[in-house]
Amino acid sequence: MKLLGFLVIALLLGADVAKKEEKPATAPATRPAGRRDVGVEEFEKLWKEKKGVVLDVRTAKEYQLGHIPGAVNIDVNAADFEKKMAELDKAKTYLVHCASGVRSVRACEKMNRMDFKELINLQGGMKAWEKAGKAVEK
Repeated sequence: MKLLGFLVIALLLGADVAKKEEKPATAPATRPAGRRDVGVEEFEKLWKEKKGVVLDVRTAKEYQLGHIPGAVNIDVNAADFEKKMAELDKAKTYLVHCASGVRSVRACEKMNRMDFKELINLQGGMKAWEKAGKAVEK
């Protein structure tokens, strides 16, 4: 009898929980507002149309081995990354990339928290750019 009473209480509590879960939930953001992920072709189009500042967030050594012409190099892993970002115009569009796309996402997340308005991330980074045969400057 105690077991039956326990089951009834559990069912009643479960029904109450179910009612609470019926409220619409907001889906978690898959990427920060202000960041748009694009492929090589769209990134190149924006670069050629001078629709933003190309920001290379790799190390200086990686940058010297080859970069997108006109890119500004600020290493996302450097201790002074946030300080250097604070010196940039937050209202401009930034075309952000790294070697493969991981560090550029991290850079965009940091920049988004600093209120940069428009961030465009190159999916696949320089590896995808070079594989597509796009312009590289050394």
